[in-house]
Amino acid sequence: MNATYVPADYLPVLIQLGLALGFIVTTMLVTHNIGPKRHSEKKDDPFECGIPVQGDARTPISIKYFLIAILFVLFDVEVIFLYPWAVNFKGLGVAGFVEMVLFMGLLLAGFYYIIRKGVLKWE
Repeated sequence: MNATYVPADYLPVLIQLGLALGFIVTTMLVTHNIGPKRHSEKKDDPFECGIPVQGDARTPISIKYFLIAILFVLFDVEVIFLYPWAVNFKGLGVAGFVEMVLFMGLLLAGFYYIIRKGVLKWE
């Protein structure tokens, strides 16, 4: 397919982009100008769930926390693949069974690697 495009072909896209940006800017300006401007110490004080602020929000968190969270999500997503396989188990036949055994083997190999590296040991 050998089509040539001219700048006028992009005019609808540019119009839509301009309208979207105009709407965003207009909305921000209007809400900023007509919104209430009553400031007080109590109103400007940040809170979360009604609990008073304590300490600094920039406290360092151990990388172990994030690593375990990522591993949980990874293995949780892997388990999701078991549901469609279980529903279609009979229809997939021997080939589907072999593929799932291979999938589970790779999953368990990854889990074994994680245990051997000591990633799940919390100190």
